[in-house]
Amino acid sequence: MVTDQEFHDLRNRIIRLEGQIAYLYEHLGLTFVPETQLTDDPRVIEQLKKGNLIEAIKIHRELNDTSLAEAKKAVEEMQGRLGL
Repeated sequence: MVTDQEFHDLRNRIIRLEGQIAYLYEHLGLTFVPETQLTDDPRVIEQLKKGNLIEAIKIHRELNDTSLAEAKKAVEEMQGRLGL
């Protein structure tokens, strides 16, 4: 079990790493290009772009007949991979 302090420390570390990556992209003149997969449904992506995580999960569940937990995990993975 992760303690609140450990969670807080990990969250801060991620924030610092994201900042470092953003700096490197800018410094090197690079642009992040999301990597879509054939299984990424455009309707789910559209909802993620709008910030509608719940609607994206709902659509994913309907399309793939998965549990709430499975759909949430898949949509969050997609969200991270696509940088949304």
